Amino acid sequence: MGDRHRMILYGVAGAGILGLVVVALLFALGAGGKSDDEKVASLMTQAGCTFKTVKASVPNGVTHVASLTAKLPWNTNPPSNGQHYPQWAVWGFYNQAVNPRMVVHNEEHGGIILWWGPQTPKATVDRLRNLYDEQTTGVFGTPYANFGSRVAISAWTGDPTRYGRNGYYGQGHLATCLHYDDATEKAFRAFRDAYRGHGPEGIPLSADQAGMGPTQ
Repeated sequence: MGDRHRMILYGVAGAGILGLVVVALLFALGAGGKSDDEKVASLMTQAGCTFKTVKASVPNGVTHVASLTAKLPWNTNPPSNGQHYPQWAVWGFYNQAVNPRMVVHNEEHGGIILWWGPQTPKATVDRLRNLYDEQTTGVFGTPYANFGSRVAISAWTGDPTRYGRNGYYGQGHLATCLHYDDATEKAFRAFRDAYRGHGPEGIPLSADQAGMGPTQ
């Protein structure tokens, strides 16, 4: 009986320790996510950029709009979430503007989007290209109309197990900057590392590699 009791006590103690480990891991994951947001916000502020996270907006639960010209009710500019065209754009870095209605679909798949305006200096675009070349999977670059000389980075994140249920569509993240220097680049890297591959649909990054698209 003594040995049996000891085994039971060891089992209970083990279960207790395992429970504590699980709780600690859950807390760490939760805290980690929060610290990622705080780190990105802090770095963006230091770089002189604006940064915001917004609740994703999908009116009436309709994510796909079969028009490449429809005016869509996006809640950030450039768009970081919301309604979009049924096909996404082929992953890559573009010199000509890609229709943002397609690009939002790339965001839904977990993509990080680099945006710049028509007047953004070529040297800045070259630096954005270098940043893209560091990590091409799940990253997309495109000019954006009516954006002056600014640059921006955006992402759409969310819990795939809840996506589309009870009005939940995750959240959009957007940082906008008037210039691009070493501090901005550091902040953009932190943004990329925090949000890349966390799209609300749960699409794996293996499907977001450069050159991949709806026709592949």
